[in-house]
Amino acid sequence: MKKLGLIVNPVAGMGGAVGLKGTDGADTLERARELGAVPHAQERTTTALTNLTGIADDIELLTYGSTMGEAVAAACGLRATLVGSPSHPDTTAQDTVAAARAMHAAGVELLLFAGGDGTARDICGAVGTDVVALGIPAGVKIHSAVFAANPTAAGQVAAAVIAGNINRAVEAEVMDIDEEDYRREVLSARLYGYLRIPDARRLLQGLKAGSPRSDAAMQMAIASELVERMADDRYYIVGPGTTCRPFMERLGLDHTLLGVDVIRAGRQIGKDVSEQEILSIVDDSPCTLVVTPVGGQGFLLGRGNQQISPDVIRQVSKENISVVATAEKLCSLRGKPLLVDTGDEDTDTYLSGYYRVITGYHENTIYRVSPPT
Repeated sequence: MKKLGLIVNPVAGMGGAVGLKGTDGADTLERARELGAVPHAQERTTTALTNLTGIADDIELLTYGSTMGEAVAAACGLRATLVGSPSHPDTTAQDTVAAARAMHAAGVELLLFAGGDGTARDICGAVGTDVVALGIPAGVKIHSAVFAANPTAAGQVAAAVIAGNINRAVEAEVMDIDEEDYRREVLSARLYGYLRIPDARRLLQGLKAGSPRSDAAMQMAIASELVERMADDRYYIVGPGTTCRPFMERLGLDHTLLGVDVIRAGRQIGKDVSEQEILSIVDDSPCTLVVTPVGGQGFLLGRGNQQISPDVIRQVSKENISVVATAEKLCSLRGKPLLVDTGDEDTDTYLSGYYRVITGYHENTIYRVSPPT
């Protein structure tokens, strides 16, 4: 039997749909709850663990008490040994560190953790490169290269490690940003260290990369194309990213670089909106969603734009999604598809297919979108 560790950050990702861009700190968590945020980490961990139920007899699962792993393991029918429990129902970074150290001491051969960059940073600080680890993406900020492409991929990698089909580990970057700066539209990712992760590149998400300076002219050309296509009787939901910013600037509007805005007839109707605010504003009216993939990773939806939820996508409909990306950004993906990880498998399947991507003024290309496989 192989020892598998499991740590769940139960509040990871709660700030995404309500536009808080994270849940670091007790005050932010409380604000997220006031805004109606609901946890998703348990659900995403369940998706990962589903891949392990068939080989449960080959696993000695070690986890932490209550919502940090015990509850989801029981829900999946997996027997687990507790190596400790959180000190309070509202778990903290200290609980994550303690759990990781306990699992390191117990000799786990793979440590699965559900969370975002903050959770990865805590685990990196606790065990460094002494333990092979892998993240189940469940947070808002997921810039680090230590996460699987989606929860299903995390479970597949874990199963392959347990079966002995993946025996090699590589070091990958742990990045994080200051959430207070992030909310002020200042994005400055810092390298905090490295974790060793299973060498399964096809199933991993990679490190986020910024747009090169040479992309600026093409981004302005994309903006011109979008403005020319606009209709006054439609709402436009504009996602985050530097590729979308020139579009707003051409209209003389303030763009929320790291959030979602809504415009209509050249006016900004909503700024840095949450999922529920989007749904309330558009209210079954015709609308277009403008989104750009994350540089280096290729994620179109599900990374840093959780406000654009499955409900919002159904409101917009697939046919009204405008994908924008410079040719250089697409070339950096080396033929890999654009990815969607909305947290809802049916929505991800619905979004799959080929899209016309605006790459410049009157310049388009056809590119494939799919869930990570």
